[in-house]
This record gives sequence, C-alpha cells and structure tokens, in this order.
Amino acid sequence: MKDKDVILEIINLKKYYGTIRGVEDVSLKLKCGEIYGFIGPNGSGKSTTLRTIMSLINKTSGTILINGKELEKNNLEQKKLIGYLPSEICLYDDLTVKEMLDFHESFYEQNISKRRKELVKLLKLDDTKKVEDLSLGNSKKLGIILALMHSPKILILDEPTSGLDPIMQNIFYKLLLEEKKKGTTILYSTHILSEVSKICDRIGLIKEGKIIKEDNVENIVKNNITYLTIESEDIEKIKKDLDLNIISSHDNIVKFVNNLNPNVLLKKINKYKIKKLLIEEVSIEDLFIEYYK
Repeated sequence: MKDKDVILEIINLKKYYGTIRGVEDVSLKLKCGEIYGFIGPNGSGKSTTLRTIMSLINKTSGTILINGKELEKNNLEQKKLIGYLPSEICLYDDLTVKEMLDFHESFYEQNISKRRKELVKLLKLDDTKKVEDLSLGNSKKLGIILALMHSPKILILDEPTSGLDPIMQNIFYKLLLEEKKKGTTILYSTHILSEVSKICDRIGLIKEGKIIKEDNVENIVKNNITYLTIESEDIEKIKKDLDLNIISSHDNIVKFVNNLNPNVLLKKINKYKIKKLLIEEVSIEDLFIEYYK
C-alpha cells in the first residue's frame, strides 16, 4: 500500500489503564475509499482503539496519523474530517431530534442541511420526538446521521448496527457502500461476523490488544481451512495418517478440520478405499472461532 493512498495510520498504539491492558500493540493503515472491518470479541481492544483515535482517552504510547500528519487532540481541521459513531450514544435527552441536529449543524461552517435532510428521510427518523423518548434503534439512527451529515472523509463506527432492525440494517449497508464510492474511508468495528463479508474490503482481527491477522475476506476464507468428511473402512488408518483435528466421529465416518493442500490431501488418502468424501467451505464465523481458540 502506497503511503500517498493512506488517510489514517495507527503505529504501535498502546493503552494501559494502570496495569490493566486496553491495547497492547495495534498498527493499521487505512487507504482512501476502503471499508476496513475491525473484528474481535468483547474486551479485545476494539473500542479502546477507536476512542483513542477520537482523543476521548489518552494513549499510553504510539502514533496516529491523518494524511501523514500526527493527530492533535485539539486540531479542529483534523477533527472535521472524521465522523464518529460510538457503541453507546449519549445525547441531550431534553432536546428534540431536530434540536439535536440543529445543535450539531451549528458546529460547521459549510451548509450541511441538505445532507442532513437526505439522511433523516433515508433512515425514516421522526425529528419531532424528544431524544429521551427514542427507542434503541431510533437512537442509533440519530447517531448515524450525526456521524454522516457533515460528509466526513473518515468514518469511525463502533458496533453501528446494534438496535437496527434487519430492513434498516440493509439500508445502512447500502448507505456505507455509497459513502465508499464517494471515497470515504470507513473503520468498521463489530463482532457480528456476517457483516464483514457483506461490506468490508479488508479485515483486521484483534485479540488481547494485538492484531493477529490482517487480510481481505476472500483470502482469509480461501487460504485457510475446510471441513473434510470421509467415510471409509480404513478410517482409523486415515485418522492416523492425516493427523488432523477431528470435529466428530461416528462408526466409519469422521469429520476433520482440514488445512492440507488439496494435492497433499489426495496423495495421502489415495491408497485407501474411500466410500464417501466431502469437502466443505468453512463459514467466516467458524474461521474466527479457530483464530480465537
């Protein structure tokens, strides 16, 4: 990846709360116009990383760059480039949605009312309601609008679909893909793995505060494991010869987790009498389970 294509870069980010680990060592490069899936279970360091980028918490060490320049906590020009949706939205409960949007719009010199109206209409949000009366789903819609209405160059989204119904989730996915076409860079943090294959270009897996794998979705699925089911009277010999992890075993039928090259696999089992052979692709959910064991 050429540095000129990189809009957001994180270098050796570390965050500790006293002796408690938040993030151990995170390095990422996000290029213009890509959706990067930031994946990991609760407690892995996803939200800590995002909050550090937003200067909501101070990093212990490391560097964050936007367009090659170090991010400064009080640099308003840099902050205008970013739209942020936290996992938990805290807004002014006594305001109406319209008043909340008016307040947010007042922060920007450019006219963003047109984009605001488009988003309110698209997400079907009633702007006459008070913030305190909004359901979880409608609160999330409001958060999405607040993050997007100033047309940021970088979108940082933390568990953005929680609370949205399936129809609204699909509308949201289409919205993000439209943003991508405009050149918006999206850092998309989630633990809902089905979202990854739908919209993300690349993904980074974080475990215990460290990136343990980074690649595009296709390569992660293609270059890793498959499920292999074999039925044979020689099954005990096959089990010993293949030396693969076994998912299930019943009579002469065994299901393996297979990481062997197809040519190597065929060479190993060619000498046995095989009654049935089935090779299945592994879902992305199952792949992550393997990584997080």
